[in-house]
Amino acid sequence: MRQQSEDKTTDQKLADSFKRLACQHPIDKITIQMITDGAGVIRPTFYNHFQDKYNLLEWILVHDILVPVQPMLASGMMNESLWLIFHNILKEKEFYMHVARLEGQNSFESMVEKAISLILSGMLEDQMKGYKLKNRWLTPEHISVYYAKSMTYVLLSWIRSGMELTPEELTDVYGFIISRSLMDLMRDLEQFEPK
Repeated sequence: MRQQSEDKTTDQKLADSFKRLACQHPIDKITIQMITDGAGVIRPTFYNHFQDKYNLLEWILVHDILVPVQPMLASGMMNESLWLIFHNILKEKEFYMHVARLEGQNSFESMVEKAISLILSGMLEDQMKGYKLKNRWLTPEHISVYYAKSMTYVLLSWIRSGMELTPEELTDVYGFIISRSLMDLMRDLEQFEPK
């Protein structure tokens, strides 16, 4: 038990060091040595916990953003979960503004999408146990990827726009969009007054 607690502390020290560095340097310029120096650990310690800095970034994303909302998601509290995600990202605005720029093979977008998809897939698998699919395409994997792409788009658009909307406003916007089909949305838009 003590080893697990020490590992969590080390993981968090490495994460905190990486967050500080990401606010000061481009991600691709951050070295493992810089991270370990900032965390007060030796370089081999890093590799006992993470494969590379991108694996550390995935850990940060999962532990700081997604793990806190899992109990709410399990209780069907979708709006509250979304608000908490947006709120936690806003709390570390500078960090997320920097990492959102990460593109290429280890893009932040792909990390976010993968993490959200895994959580949604697990939830859907639990919900769909014992039920026969109406259509063989409607698997937990396909559905979770579809919604993960949607949420990733909204999240990254919000971050890249400077997080102008409050978490409450963004939760309302996303809740409005996700709770309607495209046809419903078009019908609802017809009710708005022209500019």
